[in-house]
Amino acid sequence: MEKWDLYDREGRPLGRTINRGARFRSGEHHLVTHVWVVNSAGRMLIQRRSAKRRMMPNIWAITSGSAVAGEDSVTAARRELAEELGIHLPSEAFVSLGRLVRRNSLCDVYLVKRDIAVPDMKLQKEEVSQVRWVTGEQLLGMVNERRFHHYGDPYFRFVAEGLRREAGIALFGEDVLYAD
Repeated sequence: MEKWDLYDREGRPLGRTINRGARFRSGEHHLVTHVWVVNSAGRMLIQRRSAKRRMMPNIWAITSGSAVAGEDSVTAARRELAEELGIHLPSEAFVSLGRLVRRNSLCDVYLVKRDIAVPDMKLQKEEVSQVRWVTGEQLLGMVNERRFHHYGDPYFRFVAEGLRREAGIALFGEDVLYAD
């Protein structure tokens, strides 16, 4: 059973763990990481979740996952990228775009700038069925068509600002990020 460390809203450890799937009490959060891999052409690497996944089967998403007990955020991000896509990178490759507080999670978002050929990746078949590089316009279209997981407008604005700041990438241009 996977265990997660618990934190308060400000990220201070509570000194307790929770089993994955258990209910959180008010004020309890766990660490989650999202990794946006961007290549030199400004395209983003996305992954299609396996049809076997309980949550969001066959949906395109970003590489993400929860930190297990004892892991810090960067260690969890490195592990998820290695496990799911076979991409092994040092901690220095992960540029923090910041943290979002979302329901019961503290979501640390990272940027990795790398040119990686799809055939060089080793997908964890239980988690990931496919990967591809997309432009910001393609990603926005997939969000609007409900083929890419909609993390919410505030999340996409946060990521777009981080990518603009850290990589000079205008993810969705200057217009509305998501149209209902």
